[in-house]
Amino acid sequence: MVRVMTPSVRLLPNAITVLALCAGLSAAQFALNRQFVLAIGAIGVAAVLDSLDGRIARLLDATSKMGAELDSLSDAISFGVSPALVLYIWFGDTSGIGWIVSLTFAVCIVLRLARFNTLLDVEKPPYAKEFFVGVPAPAGGLCALMPVILTLEFGEGWWSSAPVVYVWTVAIALLLISRLPTLSLKSVKVPAKAAAPLLVGVGLAAAAIIQYPLIALAVALLLYLAHIPYAVRRYQWLANHPEAWGVPLRERRAIRRSTSRLRLRRPRIRVAGNQRLGVRRTPDHVVRGVRTYPAAESQDRSRRRSWRRIGLRQRNR
Repeated sequence: MVRVMTPSVRLLPNAITVLALCAGLSAAQFALNRQFVLAIGAIGVAAVLDSLDGRIARLLDATSKMGAELDSLSDAISFGVSPALVLYIWFGDTSGIGWIVSLTFAVCIVLRLARFNTLLDVEKPPYAKEFFVGVPAPAGGLCALMPVILTLEFGEGWWSSAPVVYVWTVAIALLLISRLPTLSLKSVKVPAKAAAPLLVGVGLAAAAIIQYPLIALAVALLLYLAHIPYAVRRYQWLANHPEAWGVPLRERRAIRRSTSRLRLRRPRIRVAGNQRLGVRRTPDHVVRGVRTYPAAESQDRSRRRSWRRIGLRQRNR
């Protein structure tokens, strides 16, 4: 049966992208009115909509080049320009350093999105689909607002000082354009046994967001940044084990366990009894049994033994 899709349904992913763009631009307007909680919430809504438009487009088979370009432009404004303006207006720096830092962050977001578009047509190994190159734009835009989130929740502190804000913003900008692998939620598959606990966790997360929205967002962002070392280790392990590409998670764990069990240890020389005290390892000596000989002497002794085995004597030169 051929499924006929109306033009209005095919425009649904692009409509969601436009809504994400409007939410991101509204964050700048909220920041101009000093409503920073609403500004952070608008950027969070833009991140949720950005994660939905691509999946809906793939489900409806409505992907297009125009949609991809529109998504990149929306991300550049929602997670690059708007967070930079929110940071600059919130901090109120008139020395010019704050504006330079904000510009650096916005430029890094645009460079990250440009590199993402160029890598779409590049052939990658199967395991590379499970990772992003660098921190994605939505996560980077929200992580840059961490000083604002902490200040709104806990008040002024060391996290709101000028050096910390500048270093933090530049560090997030460098993570955006870095080559560090980060896990992609698109490839995460939940086993059937974990469905019920996952639903319970979703309910608890929803309750935490309703009661303590800023704290829940800060914890989620810190957990995301903490997973980067694990993602790097997992990426390196998959790169060195082609047999684990494209296999289920359970089989991949079995391969990891088998490879860890087959690791060989360096042999140790064990001598029984009191003779153990007479064995010493030095760089210039070779251990043979319980006695040690210099390296040169050991070579001469082995050479003399080889001549004795064949019944010949070595002529003195």
